[in-house]
This record gives sequence, structure tokens and C-alpha cells, in this order.
Amino acid sequence: MPRRKESSRQGRNVLVWFRRDLRTSDQTALHFASLDAQARGGAVIGVHVLCPQEIRDHDEAGVKIDLRLRTLRALTDDLAALGIPLVHAVVPRRAQIASELARIAEEGGCAALHFNREYEVNERARDEAVTERLAARGVAVRSYHDHYVIGPGDADDRPPGANGGGVRKPDGAAYTVFTPFQKRWVAMVAERGFEVLPRPRRQEAALPKCPRSETTIPQRIAGCESHVSAAAAAELWPAGEKAAHKRLSRFIEEHLAQYHEARDMPAIDGVSRLSPYLNCGAISPRQCLRSALDAGGGDLGALMSGKGGSSGAAKWIGELIWREFYAHVAYHFPRVCMHRAFKVATDRIAWRDDEGDFERWCAGETGFPIVDAGMRQLRETGWMHNRVRMITAMFLAKDLFIDWRRGEQFFMRHLIDGDLASNNGGWQWAAGTGTDAAPYFRIFNPTSQGRRFDPDGSYVRRYVPELRAVDASAIHAPYEARSPESRRAVNYPKPMVDRSRARERVIRAFKGVRQG
Repeated sequence: MPRRKESSRQGRNVLVWFRRDLRTSDQTALHFASLDAQARGGAVIGVHVLCPQEIRDHDEAGVKIDLRLRTLRALTDDLAALGIPLVHAVVPRRAQIASELARIAEEGGCAALHFNREYEVNERARDEAVTERLAARGVAVRSYHDHYVIGPGDADDRPPGANGGGVRKPDGAAYTVFTPFQKRWVAMVAERGFEVLPRPRRQEAALPKCPRSETTIPQRIAGCESHVSAAAAAELWPAGEKAAHKRLSRFIEEHLAQYHEARDMPAIDGVSRLSPYLNCGAISPRQCLRSALDAGGGDLGALMSGKGGSSGAAKWIGELIWREFYAHVAYHFPRVCMHRAFKVATDRIAWRDDEGDFERWCAGETGFPIVDAGMRQLRETGWMHNRVRMITAMFLAKDLFIDWRRGEQFFMRHLIDGDLASNNGGWQWAAGTGTDAAPYFRIFNPTSQGRRFDPDGSYVRRYVPELRAVDASAIHAPYEARSPESRRAVNYPKPMVDRSRARERVIRAFKGVRQG
């Protein structure tokens, strides 16, 4: 966004609008706001605006909102140590955000507003409205790429700080296949480099008078109650920048080297579980990338081409790139943010509308143990292992032939790391409707997936107590146990679908829209 003409009537302070960037280190907007305030002889004021309409519109989970609020409380303390106050505001509707920020800027004597960009359709419109409102009052508005290593955008869109301009083909078109996107992303990052910005110095300017708003972060938001208990959430997902870096350090030291081998095994603590922290911005992707490179060999090009360094580090960096790929897809093809399939023809598929089958899937009572374990893990913890996300999503979309959008929404309403672009990309991949998706005729067999990735049944036993006494040889297909007594002893639903018929149904439906 271009810089606006500033009014001499404004004060000398600078406002930083915190959104999905709840940290003080490598925080691009905060970094440049601090420099701006020093140049003006003023001080930085932080602001966070919570809008229930935005939460509802994106089906954000209560457990995710709980982590955000806890992270905000940690951020309040971290900012206070830097001499920066954090103002907290709540507005019912998105359209009120611009006027609320204008009021806070005026009362705080702020000459400029700094924020890091968000890329979804409604968020871009909101930020443009904020820019117009504050510019009309003579407040300079400056925005930055921060949420990704390379933020989506136009080729000439390169504000200070993190890399912008997007990842594009040589002809300027957007990538729709991951492998060439990754190759280009690696080349761009290797050529440009990237900077991990330091935490600002403590500001010595007199503490500015806070505008009239709440300065205490609420414990909860009405209508956004978490399905995970407060005690369990606090234990599973400790909040704040320090907790995020502690988790990153532990992963790098103990699990990164074996990540390429352990990442698909849900019973093993072999993944980073950093996605909730990346989502709320308690840690940055550049910090993650830097740590992985330092541990994995240092040279990004050699590492990702398999010519040196750690295979585990290369595979984990690849997952960071998948996150950026789906963000670019959502930016360049905004229909996927509007409940539309990437492959337009597949919007004509007549999915089944079976509420009973959908509810059994939601409850983890499908009769397929790996599916049920995943759904119960999600409801119990607010998180699900990525391999199991793929299995459960494909089961709903292809075995049950229920609209993938219903599953996408259910995940968003329960995931602590729910991200619109990544969640949508994953669901459309599984359903065969997305960019670079699994072919429509590729359908995971949940039984063989369970046997392959949870061979001794440890993951299933953890979340499906009805099967804890079943031998490993039978746990992924308990009704195929050799002994009739063993089969009768299983207090567990029978498989809810004949998979051979389900496969025929999927292939017939997709062939129909391809030929239509």
C-alpha cells in the first residue's frame, strides 16, 4: 500500500496494529514502527482489535480464540518490558474497525499506523477501509509482509522488511502446482536472503497516555467457548512467544534429524506442533526457517535439492513452503475463500446429504479405527496429526461422498491451528477438487493407512478406548479378527460404508463432471 501524506496536526506517537503477529521479535510492523517513533521523537502504542463477526465468518474454533487471548496476555507483558502499552478493543462488526482505529490513533496522538498484511478477501477489503479512513485524517499508514517468508502480492510490491512480491512463474502467472512453486521459492529465498529482525529496544520516551479502551485482555469471548477444557488447553498449548520458541528449540534438537521418517507416524512425537503458534504469530516462519537451516546444513539450495545437509530439515522446510503455497493460491484464486472449488467443474458434483453419516464422522464412530482416532483427537485436544487429517478428510469426501466443505467447516470450528488457506488447500487436495490435488481416483484405504502408519495400534488405543484390548494384528480391522469370541467382544461400531461401492460412486461422479 502506498504511503499517504501526513498531517502536521498529528502527534508524534506511532500505533502498531497487532493481528496474527503476537510477538515482539522478528515482528516487521513493530520493528519499523519503533524506528518511526524514534525518528519522530514519540512513542509506540500497540493495539489489538477483536471482532466477533470476523470470528464467526471464518468459523474460528473456541480453542483457537482461547490461545489467542492467552497469547495476547503474554504479549502484553512482553510489550510492557519494552515500555510499550497494548490497547485492547472489541467491536461487534468488521465495518467498525476503521473508525475504532481512527479514534484510538487520535486519542493516542498518533501520526502513523503500522501493521502486517493479511491476504484473504475480506481482510484485504477491511485493511483498505482502514487505510482510507486514517489517511483522510492525516495519519500515515504503512503495511508490511510478515506472515510468510515471501508474502503473496504483485511483483513490484516490495515494502521494507520481509520479502514481498509473491512467487510467480517467469511470465507473471501464479503457480498452481506445488513442485515448481517450491523450486522457484527456494531460488528466490536463496537469491534474496531473508532477515530475522531483532526485538526493538526498550523505548525511553515518556509512556503515552492510553486511549479510552480496555487494557485488560478478557478471559473469554461470549459465543466462542472452547470444546477443550481450559486446563487441558493450557497444558497442551502453553501461550506466548517464549513457549513457542521453547517448542521450536526442542523440536530442532530432538526431532528434526528424523523428521522425514517420523512425520507420518501419529503415535510418535515426531512433528513440531508449531502450527498454532505460526497461526497466531507467536513465532515467525523466518525464525523457523533460520533454525532449520542452522541445524540442517545452512545452504538452502543444497539442502532442498538433496545435495547436502539433513533430510529431516529439508522435509520440514518443505512443509513451511506448503503453507506459503496455499496462501498464494488463496490470494490469486479468491474463489477458494468463498466456498468454491478450485477446479470449477467439480462445483457441479452432487454430493450426498446424509446428516446421520456426517454426524458419525464428526463423532469418530465410523467403524474405521484410524479415522475415529483422528476425529476424537481433534475433539479432545483441538489438533490432529497431519497424516490423519488427510485420511479423515478423504474418508468424508470420497468414501462417504459428503461435501468436502462441510468437513472444512468442521475442522475450522475445532482446530487450534485453523488457517483458511491451509485448511481449504488440504481439504480440496483430499477431495480431488483443488489445485495439485490427489487424483479423483486416488482414495486412501483407511485400514491399510492405519496398518502402515500406526502399525502397533498405539495411536488408535490412545483415542479409541473400546479397542485397547485388541491385538495389534486386528486393531485396524477389529471385525476381521480370527476368533468369533474376539469379534463379539469388540464394543465398537461396524464399518459404516462398503468401500468398493464407494469407490465406484466417486469415479462415476468425477467422470461425469469431466465429460459434462
